Amino acid sequence: MTQVINDRERFARLQLFRSRGIGPLTYSELMRRMGTAEKAVEVLPDLATAAGRPGVTLAHPRDVERELQVAADFGIDYVTLGEAAYPEQLAAIPDAPPVIAMRGRAELAGKPCVAIVGARNASAAGRSFARTVAKDLGDSGFVVVSGLARGIDGAAHEAALDAGTIAVLAGGIDQIYPPQHKALYADIAERGLIVSEQPFGMVARAQDFPKRNRIVSGLSRGIVVIEAAERSGTLITARLAAEQGRDVFAVPGSPLDPRSRGTNGLLRKGAILVRDTQDIISELETMSAQSRLFEPSSLGWDVSPDQDEGQQDGLRSEIVGLLSFTPTHRDRIIAETGAGASSVTMALLDLVLDGEAVEETGGSYVLSASR
Repeated sequence: MTQVINDRERFARLQLFRSRGIGPLTYSELMRRMGTAEKAVEVLPDLATAAGRPGVTLAHPRDVERELQVAADFGIDYVTLGEAAYPEQLAAIPDAPPVIAMRGRAELAGKPCVAIVGARNASAAGRSFARTVAKDLGDSGFVVVSGLARGIDGAAHEAALDAGTIAVLAGGIDQIYPPQHKALYADIAERGLIVSEQPFGMVARAQDFPKRNRIVSGLSRGIVVIEAAERSGTLITARLAAEQGRDVFAVPGSPLDPRSRGTNGLLRKGAILVRDTQDIISELETMSAQSRLFEPSSLGWDVSPDQDEGQQDGLRSEIVGLLSFTPTHRDRIIAETGAGASSVTMALLDLVLDGEAVEETGGSYVLSASR
């Protein structure tokens, strides 16, 4: 359901999301509890203080005002989860970014999208194939999504410019990485769309790239992998796409080329083999866009609490025992505890506010290092 919100609520949503310790899932649970971001911002300091060991710090209003002003000067719009302008496909993933910054043709995010990703040190043949696929997809009415990286990403963006392409950044929307893609960034900002969930001016860190990757796949109906090593960020994107219910396509390569080991491994695991662009188009056309959207009910999630206060305290203790400094996905916690998703989500929120746990990328949690 789309919403019409006023400027105060939009400001509060950005302030809440920019607060330390608030990730997408924690944000969503706070919104569910409080109803609006304005109310959540009002009570959050007291909730954290009452816990004794606050795990969150509310973003200062001056910092939010500064970000909005600078972004406006750059022609950047902020769209919040639930608004009509927010991409429907992205909104359907469990850890959709609560706020995204958009620069360029925002309407492209509402069209059928396909992600193309692959090796940064791609071969000439791999780049050529990426250009061909991107151009063909654009000519067939699809918008190509990628991460503006070197190699396959850059080749796909360049070939899809005429039809429209979306670049998702790991840092702030004004941060061009790699620097040699400055001209390509400018072209996409003018003819395509730049997207980021990060604060304006923030330089991407290593842990921000997996966050970026979930948006690349989240915007898309399917993801095409062209050249990927066995351990690479590209395979993280493929895994996230599979978890989101997206089709994963892989281009086979020589078993002698390390850049093909990842893609060949995806094919062994059931990825859809790509010989040409028509293989992708034919597969995507077998399902409507609506049937590809993530539906919580398909995972057996409940929508209301199923435990009293005493049981909830026991559940929090059980979850602390399950957590470690290695990320554990919320779905795994639900499976291990046997509790309802709503109860687990509320318990995780309490642990984050208490400083006991930290929300990580993609709906995973770890023990707090300061506990």
